Order: sequence, then C-alpha cells, then structure tokens
Amino acid sequence: MDIRFLAPDVRRLDEAPVEVAACTIWRDERPVRGFAGVLDWRLGGRLSALLMSGFVRGDAGEALLVPGKPHVPFEKVLVLGLGDRAAFDEDAFRQGVSHIARTLEGLRVRRAVVELPGRGVGGIDPERAITLALECLGPAPEHDAWWLVEDASAQKLVEQRVRSSQRVASIHDR
Repeated sequence: MDIRFLAPDVRRLDEAPVEVAACTIWRDERPVRGFAGVLDWRLGGRLSALLMSGFVRGDAGEALLVPGKPHVPFEKVLVLGLGDRAAFDEDAFRQGVSHIARTLEGLRVRRAVVELPGRGVGGIDPERAITLALECLGPAPEHDAWWLVEDASAQKLVEQRVRSSQRVASIHDR
C-alpha cells in the first residue's frame, strides 16, 4: 500500500483523487475536531447536526457513511466513533484502524483519505501511530493508497517510519 499525505486544511481537500474520506469522532467531545471538524465545516455542519439529533453518537465501533459531494470532492465521508477520549489507548487505536480498513474493504474502496484514530487531537504521536497502523494493515493488498491527514512536521516523521518499515519488510522478504 502506498502512503501519501494531505494537510489538514480546508483548501487542501481537493488534492486527493479518492472517492472516500474517513474521519473519527469522540463520544464526549463537541464540537468535533481534527479532520472531522474540517469535513463538518465543508459539509455545512451536517456532522454536527447528526450528532445533535442523536443519529450518531461517537460510540466505539459506530460507523456512518455520509454523502460528500458537492460540498467536498469525495463521494462519501466515513465517520467512525472512537468512544470516550479518556479511554483511548493503543488497543483502541488498533481497533479503529482495523475498523477503517475493514469498512473500506467492504465498500470496495482502494484509495482513501484517512485520519488515523486520535491523530487529529494528538492522542497518539505520529511515529507510533504509523507503526501500529502498518502492523494492523499488514501487506493490505485490498488498499492501493491511503492519503494520511497530517501536518508537515508529522509527515516527515511518518515518512521516515514508513521507509524504515519498508526496508525491514524487504529484508524479511528475501
């Protein structure tokens, strides 16, 4: 799987040629922040309205697919709940990444913009996040590319970790 990057900026959303964007929300944090907040703004508050109505709550394991176009360049926005922010740990991160991957596979989406669980609010550092994500995904032949939502400083750390992981994988493949 190819790892690419998209800055968490409203103006940059149009740069990734994908059909789905995946973001996460907490059950106990309003308004939504991170990539979900950026998407909510571009969707005219649709995510906030769904939260206020109780249609979606942000419970761990919850998933909602929302139409994206014409407000964002993506056909669909996948919103996944993470539960309470205080309960977030590496196990919850792994479960979130696995849930994103399985849901995208079920939708037959091979290329997506993804904010890794907890990254939008600094709940896990970028190097640890990509290490765990790569462990969860394995070779991931079902996915061609993920555009990770990261700012410039985190992108460099993640790129270094991905390159290091690829070197290790190529050594083990021999």
